[in-house]
Amino acid sequence: MSTTSRISVELVPRSPESVRSEMAQVAARLPVVDTINIPDLLKFDLRSWQATEVAREATTRGDGAAYRTIPHIRAADVDPDAELPMAREARRTGELLVVSGDDADYFHSATYPVDAVDVIRRLRSELPGVTIYAGLDPYRQAMTTEMRYLDRKLAAGASGIFTQPFFDLHLMSAWASVLPPELPVWWGATSVTTDGAMGYWRRRNRVVFPRGFDTSIGWQRDFARRVVDFARDRGHHAYLMPVRAPLLDYLGGVLDEA
Repeated sequence: MSTTSRISVELVPRSPESVRSEMAQVAARLPVVDTINIPDLLKFDLRSWQATEVAREATTRGDGAAYRTIPHIRAADVDPDAELPMAREARRTGELLVVSGDDADYFHSATYPVDAVDVIRRLRSELPGVTIYAGLDPYRQAMTTEMRYLDRKLAAGASGIFTQPFFDLHLMSAWASVLPPELPVWWGATSVTTDGAMGYWRRRNRVVFPRGFDTSIGWQRDFARRVVDFARDRGHHAYLMPVRAPLLDYLGGVLDEA
């Protein structure tokens, strides 16, 4: 189990300029944040491992330390017959997250017949000094099926996990009770501030929202605080993902305590 909890903000890599701008906000207003994780989104030209380099060079924390950065790697995008394009940056970050990723536009994006287990196994072989995180999705399938999938990822070389965002502390507690106690876990939360966004999570990720869920920014901020406390109480980590909400509207007052 982790001895020191880390707090990460997930930044969308729209452009180098957007990453620099949001990094400046994090540095100015969110002193407890020590890590930045960045997804790989095909609709943007900036790849996750390029964006982590921008984030790391953009600014330092208030104490002068550099931010730790974690790029996401989409398994289906990794060509099994080519060199790993993220290898150099992964060695510098020391950490990365392997995810299956949302479905690509197969007419415009090259994908390959590999899954997260294949890619984790390859990364463990070629990047032995890098910490590899696997994804865990509490909503897409039965808990027993998801746990078997996680076991395969851990056997392939993953040494920790990032969850998909949760919306229910009771479900988080249920998962915490079955995960290996020594496993490093990043518990996630995100902002869902419209009925349309709720519909997206229901359709795409099969989320069941709990009674009392509220799209108000106040509810979202309160839940984010609870997720951070949940992680800290267990010696785990937390990441928070602003979506369709300005960074500081969502996290100002949540992560700006010293």
